[in-house]
Amino acid sequence: MYTFSPTFRAEVSHTKKHLAEFWMIEPELAFADLRDNMDCAEEYIKYCINYVLKNHLDDLQWLEKNEKSSKKLVANLNHIVDNEFGRVSYTEAIKELQKKSKKAKFDVLPEWGIDLATEHERYLSEKIYKKPIFVYNYPKEIKAFYMRENEDKLTVAAMDCLVPVIGELVGGSQREERLDILESKIAELGLPAENYWWYLELRKYGSIPHSGFGLGFERLLLLCTQIENIRDIIPFPRWPGHADF
Repeated sequence: MYTFSPTFRAEVSHTKKHLAEFWMIEPELAFADLRDNMDCAEEYIKYCINYVLKNHLDDLQWLEKNEKSSKKLVANLNHIVDNEFGRVSYTEAIKELQKKSKKAKFDVLPEWGIDLATEHERYLSEKIYKKPIFVYNYPKEIKAFYMRENEDKLTVAAMDCLVPVIGELVGGSQREERLDILESKIAELGLPAENYWWYLELRKYGSIPHSGFGLGFERLLLLCTQIENIRDIIPFPRWPGHADF
């Protein structure tokens, strides 16, 4: 099943890739683990890009000629669809970033346990792997309670798809289907259990492995056009302090 609907974010962010209101595609897959989730996300992204290449090549060529940021657009999109996305664990990604830290001169030093910043995401996809990659198995402390805990008790089965220039395009996880672990995580995080009764009820009599992800539609359009600012992708852009329409 999936939804495609507006999403609202209250975070105060003024970057070229953030909006306060945007559209999100969110599939949820039954009988699917984290690997299936990444497979689906990769196939979906490639399907969309292939569709644009097949049906709107003239538009892409126009962008190449008229937008400075869209140079080599068609070649870059073909590179994405013709190659398998990379896959690296969060732990290995941190090690890779630490090796390059002196050269890259990151504003935030990469250490195990931090949430990857945009500069880290872009460096991984643009400099190290030179293609879209999945980073998976994040520390559980920086991810939501509903993400499935791994056997190491330190990480959860979460994944992000990182692409050049943009950074994060997709975020998702395998969900925690084990009722006892869900209850213990809610208690551990100090969340009010009464607010989650309906969520726990779904697993009360047993559940199945399932996974899902969210893909920001406007960021997908950024990938397909190489236009620099996400506010130029949506008809009525809204961001903190700017909601005129």
